[in-house]
Amino acid sequence: MRKARAFPALLLALVLHTGLLHSQQLTVQTENGKQAVLTRAEIENLPRIKVTVEGTSFEGVELRAVVEKGGVPLGDTLRGKRMASCLLVEAADGYRVVIALPEIDPAFSDKKFVLAFLKDGKPMDSKEGPYRIVIPNEKRMARWVRQVTGLKIVEVQ
Repeated sequence: MRKARAFPALLLALVLHTGLLHSQQLTVQTENGKQAVLTRAEIENLPRIKVTVEGTSFEGVELRAVVEKGGVPLGDTLRGKRMASCLLVEAADGYRVVIALPEIDPAFSDKKFVLAFLKDGKPMDSKEGPYRIVIPNEKRMARWVRQVTGLKIVEVQ
């Protein structure tokens, strides 16, 4: 009898855990439409970066590293018509912003773009995370996208 009551609780925990893992995935889409789904573990295994903005510390990885891990080459390939390519950052609530690809490439800019997953050393809550774009020294925080779910390369026509 006791085992029969434990099974629904175990099943619920498994479903919730699976949903949590799925919500922590991030989709990266290349110019050709090819998609890569990165897990939280894959993202966290990239080189870490920590930035402090107005007394709040954010830890994550450089956005450039995430894009490259998703199959989008930068560096020497960023020339010619690719200079008109942008990164469309999409959030769970439908909010979207554009970042020009040269902005995230260290060959063009020293500006840091961080895909953060920790705020003051703790995972972000569901209103802000699991991922957030953080851009230190940006005058307005309009491109600090919360609840990031996807990164898509788009070409400006």
